[in-house]
Amino acid sequence: MKGLLYVLTALGVFGLAFWAYRENYATQQVLSDTRKLQGEIGAAQVRLSVLRAEWAYLNRPDRLLELAEINYTRLGLLPLRPDQFGRVDEVSYPPDPLLPITNAVDVSTMEAESP
Repeated sequence: MKGLLYVLTALGVFGLAFWAYRENYATQQVLSDTRKLQGEIGAAQVRLSVLRAEWAYLNRPDRLLELAEINYTRLGLLPLRPDQFGRVDEVSYPPDPLLPITNAVDVSTMEAESP
């Protein structure tokens, strides 16, 4: 009986050791993936900041005004003025769609039935 207990205890220890071994390597793999993703996120943030700087550079008002003047004959672009803008209450929104009629009632026959 003691021998069976020793064998079961040894099997339990081996099973737990195997489980701990697998969990250790799974954890290391997840940590490695996390570090890789964080590096990709950092690179994407750097690219995004460069793109924002380029966008700000290309959208300078003096540059856009010069481009509008150069291409006036082709595009017909005029400079923006404050009186060209409207208010929100002047915007016409499309009307809400009508709901479908699901329970129709025939009212033409209702008058004929009443005395």
